[in-house]
Formats: sequence, C-alpha cells, structure tokens
Amino acid sequence: MSGGPLVLAVPSKGRLQENAAAFFARAGLVLSQGRGVREYRGAISGVPDVEVLFLSASEIVSKLAAGGAHLGVTGEDLVREGIADAAERVELLTPLGFGQANVAVCVPQAWIDVRTMADLEEVAADLRARHALKMRVATKYVNLTRRFFAERGVADYRIVESLGATEGAPAAGAAEIIVDITTTGATLAANALKVLDDGVILRSEANLVASIGAEWGERARAAARTLLTRIAAEEEARTTREIRAAMDPDRPLNLQDFARLATLPYGAARGVELVLRCPKERVFAVVEALVAAGARDVTVGAVDYVFRPGNPLPDRLFARLA
Repeated sequence: MSGGPLVLAVPSKGRLQENAAAFFARAGLVLSQGRGVREYRGAISGVPDVEVLFLSASEIVSKLAAGGAHLGVTGEDLVREGIADAAERVELLTPLGFGQANVAVCVPQAWIDVRTMADLEEVAADLRARHALKMRVATKYVNLTRRFFAERGVADYRIVESLGATEGAPAAGAAEIIVDITTTGATLAANALKVLDDGVILRSEANLVASIGAEWGERARAAARTLLTRIAAEEEARTTREIRAAMDPDRPLNLQDFARLATLPYGAARGVELVLRCPKERVFAVVEALVAAGARDVTVGAVDYVFRPGNPLPDRLFARLA
C-alpha cells in the first residue's frame, strides 16, 4: 500500500494522557510509549502502520491544523480557539467523555445588576463615560472571545491576553471581566466571580479529531479504518445491553411486538430462547414486554463490542476525505 503510516497524536502527560490511554484500551488499542516516558514516539500493540506521538494538548492542535498528524486527542476548546476555520480543516469525530469544561464569560459577584451579555454593553459605556477607558477582558481564549462578543453585539472592550491565572485578573486590577475555562466553578467562587446567565461560550470536552489536510495514503486510511471501527464498536457496546429470554413454547410470539424497543441479532432466535439487543435506557421496558409475552426467565448483560458492516466514524471521515 502507498503512503506513510497513520500518525496519532495523544496527550503526553497528566489526567488527559491517562484518560486517552484508557479510552483506546477499551477498544482493544493499547498504546506503547517507546523506551519509556521520556520517549515521545510510540505505537499501538498489534496494530501495524500506526505511529503514536505524545504531545501537549496545544501541540496536538497545531499538528492537526498543519496536517502533521492524521488523528489526535485534544479538547474542543483548543481546536475552536487554535484553528480559525476549524470546520474546514478538521473533523471532530467523537467526544470521548472526559476533559469536560466550559469556556465562559465571568464577572465579579459584586456586579449584582450584571447578569447577561447585554448588560456588558452598559458596563462598557459607563467605563468610557466615567473614566474614558475601555472594558478589559482577560483571557487565553482570544479568538473564541472575539467571535462570541461580536455575535452578542458587544464591541466596546479590549482583550488583555492572560499568561497566568486568569481568574485573578479582576482582583489584581488587570481586567474588569474574564473569559476562562471552568469545571466545578469552585475557583471562580474563590475569586468572587460568577458566570453570566448567557455567558457560556462553549461546552467542551476531549474529542477524537481528524485532520482533513493530512496526507491520507492507502496505509493511513487502512489503519484509520481499523482504529475507528474498533472505537465505534466499543462505543455502541457501551450503551447497549443484550437480553436473553426463555420463552413459553406454548405461547405464540410475534417478534414485531419488540421492533420498536430492540433489535433481533441475526440467528438469535433458537428454539424457545430469544436474544435481543437494545439501548440500556430501554432495558426495563423490553423486560416488561417479554414477561408479558410469557418469558419464563430473562437475563440482561453488557456486551464488549458491536461490529456492523458499516460504522459511522470511518464512514464520516472518509466521506470528508473523498
């Protein structure tokens, strides 16, 4: 096959690295890191044509934007901030269930009359009228802030780029308000700040991201299909339950009665045993229907993987690359 191997960029340290490794391991994709933690290249055990790069979350965004990596694990906030035309240059394939945080507009709690973005225009006008100053916004998220403020019609302000602890800027007199990332809100409360009612810019979490501009040769595409097929199979299995029921042979059974609640895997009805799969939130409804239809014994279990002829992750990626 032509072309180079698939390049997968993953976080190099901390909780993000641990969570990313656990995510891939659930899909049977075990990351190995070369000769140790100081080696920034690795592989996936048992999967050929994959080169793993261990980088910081922000470096991963740069690699994806430049086409230096085919796939990467990083926060959506960093993608939206670091790539101005993100929708054209990358594809966010799937959220990963960790690294959740909100990028939000925060103001001092003492501003009791300031609750929405519309109120900021009044604050900005007052600062200009009283002190001939523009309202200052401290943030590391310069691009996200500018886009969000423009959409909300807030124009009379200036950005103060934050290099340290952004939440301390108002108390230090460096800015009137901030745009920062928050998880529990505890740090904001400790600094006497609050999130505006309509001030959440982005609800972010770690994502598996694909670079549209990378060199997608045959080797990279084949390796990507292997990875994404396994990931999609594990993701579906995580939200699916398998139900087995011993049915009464003397009572007629109409499988169409269960069609709206569950699926019947091919060849799953043998004799008086019925096997169904359904989303886990429908389990009890399916069990009740089975019991009502004469089931003598019903068991429910998790499944490891659900493989299908077509999987949404590789299908969506290759549709973008076509």
